[in-house]
Amino acid sequence: MKKIVTFGQIMMRLSPPAFARFGQAHSFDITYAGGEANVSIATAQWGVEAVHVTRFPDNDMGRAAVMYLRKYGLTTSEIHFGGDRLGIYFVENGATARASQVIYDRLNDSFCTLDADEFDWERILQGTDWFHFTGITPALSESAAAACLKAVQTARKLGVKVSADVNYRKGLWGWGKTPREIMPELVEHCDLIVCGNSNANDLFDIHPLPEEKNKWVSTMKQVMQRFPNIKLILDTKRESISASRNQLRGKAWDGHQYYKTANHDLHHIVDRIGSGDAFIAGFLYGYDYFEQSVQHALEFGTAAAALKHTVEGDFNLVSVEEVERLATGDTSGKLSR
Repeated sequence: MKKIVTFGQIMMRLSPPAFARFGQAHSFDITYAGGEANVSIATAQWGVEAVHVTRFPDNDMGRAAVMYLRKYGLTTSEIHFGGDRLGIYFVENGATARASQVIYDRLNDSFCTLDADEFDWERILQGTDWFHFTGITPALSESAAAACLKAVQTARKLGVKVSADVNYRKGLWGWGKTPREIMPELVEHCDLIVCGNSNANDLFDIHPLPEEKNKWVSTMKQVMQRFPNIKLILDTKRESISASRNQLRGKAWDGHQYYKTANHDLHHIVDRIGSGDAFIAGFLYGYDYFEQSVQHALEFGTAAAALKHTVEGDFNLVSVEEVERLATGDTSGKLSR
């Protein structure tokens, strides 16, 4: 992979220091993040030209966000300015039996109020290997959905591969159209999606067949039949033993074969937010790096997601070497000198 372009909202993230509760906070740590940008940032750490397309307010808050993103190697030349405000979300990190909490203040920010025609996708996508979006983007506003559709249509015309995490957030779809009216037209242009059974039900009204033993594969077979451009479907299976300990594995279906990884036992979780983005970023990178070996890419992506749980904030700031070491079974965490 030489170049990836992502499109989506970026918000300011405010978190009490360490594992403090909101009611204990006298200050908040500031970072910035968004599902699609998390994918770009991860691949930028691995030497990929990563371009994120979004819109910030034309004020010091918007410029502070751009400065923060540049620090991690993201190409910010396609960030537009306009609108009145930057979206915010608050994170209280959980521990052991206490779950993490997230509170959003994201609607009607600069990204939600963008003009669907303001991005020159023909130019932006030139020389791009992958274009990535999530189901959050079209949920935010009519104009964001329209811009996303223009992007995937242009990508298809230019021969750029399209990936999407079709995650469904019920509380976001408030602008007049349902996800079943919008998402199918976007997914038609995808080569690869991240999708679970609940997503397929909510977005496409597709359910596993009762006679099939592997319910996920049963559902994804039907998804591929409905959307024949899709060549790969991914998902993760997570078991939450506590807020501090999870087990995670990856799985994939390519239309012919079912793939899965071993379980990663995740102790002492620092921050699990962004791990799904780390998974798809790792798979996309690994799929090109390992010459389209689904199994190797799946192991790389799942290891990347596992390592994300050790990194504070949404961005997966780990190296290729660290991911490869974990993907090959080295969980020692041995001191590197």
